[in-house]
Amino acid sequence: MASGLYAKMKAEATCFICRKLMTDPMSIDCGHSFCYKCIAGNGGNILSGWISPGITVYCPQCKASFKKECLRANKQLQNLIETIKEMDVEHLCEEHGEQLHLFCEDDHQLLCWRCERSQQHKGHVTTLVEDVCQNYKEKLQKIVTTLKSTENLCSSYILFAREQINEWEEKVEFRKQKIQSDFQTLYKFLHEEEKSHLWRLEEEKMQTLKILQDSKASLEMQSQKLKNHILELERKCQDPAQKMLQDIKDTLKRSADVKMETPKSISLELSTVCNVSELYFQVPKLLRHHQVNVTLDPDTAHPKLTLSTDWRSVTHVSLYKKPSCPRRFTVLPCVLGSVSFTSGKHYFEVSVGNSAQWDVGVCLENVLRDSDMTPAPQIGFWAIRLCKVQGYLGLTSPPTPLSLKEKPETIGIVLDYDAGFVAFYNATTGSYIYTFPKASFSQALHPYFQVHPYSPLFLPSPHE
Repeated sequence: MASGLYAKMKAEATCFICRKLMTDPMSIDCGHSFCYKCIAGNGGNILSGWISPGITVYCPQCKASFKKECLRANKQLQNLIETIKEMDVEHLCEEHGEQLHLFCEDDHQLLCWRCERSQQHKGHVTTLVEDVCQNYKEKLQKIVTTLKSTENLCSSYILFAREQINEWEEKVEFRKQKIQSDFQTLYKFLHEEEKSHLWRLEEEKMQTLKILQDSKASLEMQSQKLKNHILELERKCQDPAQKMLQDIKDTLKRSADVKMETPKSISLELSTVCNVSELYFQVPKLLRHHQVNVTLDPDTAHPKLTLSTDWRSVTHVSLYKKPSCPRRFTVLPCVLGSVSFTSGKHYFEVSVGNSAQWDVGVCLENVLRDSDMTPAPQIGFWAIRLCKVQGYLGLTSPPTPLSLKEKPETIGIVLDYDAGFVAFYNATTGSYIYTFPKASFSQALHPYFQVHPYSPLFLPSPHE
């Protein structure tokens, strides 16, 4: 019944010309009404050809004649149109076409009077929409209050995260400057140690900074979700009762599920510590902290090299036969250490004594062993040399002359595989000799030794 009456009202208020609800309805002598723009406006409409008052035209609907000056506003029809617009805002029952004036407390669903009498809602508690609306509005407002409090908490965590990031970056920068400043006076001795510490500090910075930034990004995402949900609920609270209560069960459930994941506490204490004054007085102790036990690999020794039974010393002899082996050096009088390095920081020593000629250092596992060559990083060698003509050299390409104030009897070799550094020290005094430019290692490295006549080499045990 209600839907039929509504249809009749809408038909009465529909313009015959534009087929829409009339805007500023105007009536003519025959009693029909039309939109003002449709009947009397400018630009291609029914009266656009009127030049002056007094000309007779005809009603578009019944063809009755009328004059332009007879047009009059239809206030009653305008009021009817406003009523129809209000009814359009209100939802009608899809099944029965009746207005939804009731609310089922059991199913949280809007009902019309015919729905209430159906078998589906028999025995359910139903209430007038006007009576129940305020109660649910208060519930939604309580949820909004709670969510705003949660969003404020989230914002405070974001602010704290920003402060942590700033504090962390300031601490790292301060520590970096201190390390650099302290190393100025000891740069010659501890050049590679400085770079190693800075590299580890940068790694620590980036790892912790990523955790902090991820935590901040997560909080910002949660904050945006909370704001969006709050706006959705606030808009819903402003809706008419029927629209607000539509799907209220789902809205309440989604609101109850909104939680905030509290960020984990992140330590801003630096683990990378460097006391340069301690290093200066304890260089030998510091180096030996990373010392590894190195012995010689007999399968790599050149045929003219003889090894001791404990594989710690090597001597160049005039003639010495060895069984063939694909890993053996056959041209240069070289031998490798048996241990290999693929990560971490390592230190080992080789005693050169009063030997007049030698090479010591590290090399890649796959270096050529059957050709005459000058060792250099480009072909997989990081070593220093003592020769009779040029003295001490860093075996770069071309070689780098080394100026040493004292003749070392024991050479200490430091390999920081991850940082890409190879450095050399006078193991007796702890004084610095040379560091190779930073490299990027991708294969295993072995201790490397080249031995010449009357210049034996010896590998002391880490415990000696």
